[in-house]
Formats: sequence, C-alpha cells, structure tokens
Amino acid sequence: MAVIELADYGPDFNVNPYPYYAKLREAGPVHEVRASDGNQFWLVVGYEEGRAALADPRLSKALATMGYESADEAIMGPHVLTLDPPDHTRLRKLVAPEFTPRRVEAMRPRIQRITDDLLDAMVPKGRADLLDALAFPLPIMVICELLGVPYADRDTFRAWTNEIVAPTTPTGQRDKTVELCAYLDELIEDKRASGPADDLLSTLLRTRAEDGDQLSAAELRAWAYVLLIAGHETTVNLISNAVRSLLDHPAQLAALRADFSLLDGAIEETLRYEGPVETSTVRFTTEPVSYGDTEIPALRTVLVALASADRDPARFPDPDTFDIRRSGTPGRGPGHLAFGHGIHFCIGAPLARLEGRIALRALLERCPGLEFDPAAGPYDWLPGMLIRGVRELPVRW
Repeated sequence: MAVIELADYGPDFNVNPYPYYAKLREAGPVHEVRASDGNQFWLVVGYEEGRAALADPRLSKALATMGYESADEAIMGPHVLTLDPPDHTRLRKLVAPEFTPRRVEAMRPRIQRITDDLLDAMVPKGRADLLDALAFPLPIMVICELLGVPYADRDTFRAWTNEIVAPTTPTGQRDKTVELCAYLDELIEDKRASGPADDLLSTLLRTRAEDGDQLSAAELRAWAYVLLIAGHETTVNLISNAVRSLLDHPAQLAALRADFSLLDGAIEETLRYEGPVETSTVRFTTEPVSYGDTEIPALRTVLVALASADRDPARFPDPDTFDIRRSGTPGRGPGHLAFGHGIHFCIGAPLARLEGRIALRALLERCPGLEFDPAAGPYDWLPGMLIRGVRELPVRW
C-alpha cells in the first residue's frame, strides 16, 4: 500500500477536508499517510474502525511505547492524554468526581450569567467577531473560575493555547507549553500557601482517594494544563462551528428558532457534522493490529480522523447534510465520536455541551437577525489536523 501524501491535496484540505476524507473512505477505512510537515502515520477514516481503535487496549498513549521520552511530560508532568492504565485510571479517578453531570449542572446559573453579561456588551454594537465577543470569553471565563485562574490573564491564555493547539512556528508549541507550565507552577504554589478555597485547583490540592492517594505537584500541574487547553479551546470552536453551520443552513436555523426543544439536537449535530476536534491525539500500536482488511504493524503511530468517521455513510445516512433533527442510535446516544470513545472519552463533555446549549440559545434569542457580516473576507482556518475552526467569525444582527 502506497503512502498517501496529504500535502498533495493542497491548502483546500485545511479549508474543507471532508471530500478528501470521503475519497479515502471509499478506498478503505485505514491508510498510511504523510502530513505536510513530514510526519508519517496511519490514519483511520472509517466510523466502526475508528470507534474500535479509540477503545483498543493494543493502542498505547504513552510515547515510551515507541522507545522515546515524552517532551510534553518532561515539561508538564504525566497527564491523562499520554498515559495508559493503570496510571491513566488512577489520575482520572482522582479528578472525575469534579465533572459529574450533577456537578456540571450546578454551574448552569453562573454560565448563564456570564453569557448574558457578554451579550449585554455585544448586542448594542450590531456587529462583532463572534469569537472575540462570545465564543472565546465564555469558556475561558468558565474554566478560569472553575480552576481558580485569574481571568485578567485571559489574553495571555489565548495566545498560549492558540499556539499550542495550532502552532505557527516549529518551536511554538513547546515554547508556549513551557511558559504556561511555569505560570501554573506559580499559581499552584500560591494556592498551596493561601490555604483552602472553593476552586478546582485548591480542591485537587486537598483531594485524597479512599486509599490515601493524592496528586503530586507535577500531576496537578499537568491536570491544570490539560483542563485549561481542552477545557476551553474545544468549546470555543464548538460554539463558533454551531453558529457557522446554522447560518450556512437557514432552514435548520429557522427550525431551531421556532422550536428550542431542538437545541440539544443542534449541538449534537454540530459535534457530528463540524466537530471542534478533527483528529484524535496520537496512539501507538503495541503489536500488529487489523481494522477491516488492513493490518497496521507494531510500533506505528495511529490517528483517528474523527471528522471523517462522523461523516461515514455506513453509520450516518446522508452524512454531508446538516440535520438538527437527526436521531442517534438506541443505547448509543448520538453515536458521533466528537468526544472520543473508550477510557479516554472527554471528561469535560458535559460541561462543553452545557456551555454550547446556553450560548447558542441566548445568542439566537438576543439576536433574531443574526447573519454573516457581508463585509467579511474569507475564513482564516486554524492550521493543522487537530482543531477544526476559524480564527474569526464576523457577524451582524
């Protein structure tokens, strides 16, 4: 099987990858590819194969599987995105109680208040970049309050996280990771010195499991890093992708305005149709594994193309149609893989969904004439294959 050069697809692959994923799926569910940066890996593009890979214990998250040390772990400490059981199980168990649906639902009034305040400032202006006015500040305010991070540092966080998830220079990701981790070290020490508080970082400093287990300083820093990055960057793009998809489909927007009981469906369909995460984080084969008729050798890097899996016609009829009335599968919910699957399923999924629902409803209620700003130029898409979204979304009402 020849290695597929993704660079041959040109810049259009970044703008609209879905037709290219469709061609890959037609040729088979798994392909060996090389990205434009020269990295070579196996890309799983089929739904059933992607779902299986995400939960396959033969795929490791630890770079040590490949005989290398993780540069990320050296900077930030061990974290759930780069660990396998039992280490992954232990770290997730210590934090999971803070993200139960009941705990998240208790945050609804505060999220609603933040949303209303942002719209109070935005609506009188008649037009805005929706990312700057709502989609970015809402999740960063929520995660900052949750963790106990000063919101005054939000612009610095945005610069850090943008470069970490979509680097613009060869060393950008590492440089910003170093800066963010140094900041978190100082913040955690301040909280340790100042005593008990109600924020999540302070709570995790005190948390002990029944057997007395507790997060180390490095593990706490790593959790703070992961929650800051994943806890807001994906939700930023969930909100903006939902608005963009609805404005691109006026009949769907009209249906939602007429019946807000379709709101959950609109969020789930956005996650499937234009989810904020295009591909999974990397996994490594610990032994030869087969998906469909394709065998991936041992010690190879694997990515699951979530954006492709969620448009697989074998799983979703008419997959390129945005349909907020689309129903899920009994017993499997919406069925999409936007939050992953298996033991690495996104711990913050309930919070992302809640923020998305609140933001979208409030925006549509407050801005009945919402539309794309006709003076705006073409979209500036985020680079790379990790995060799917745009840097700006100019709208008016």
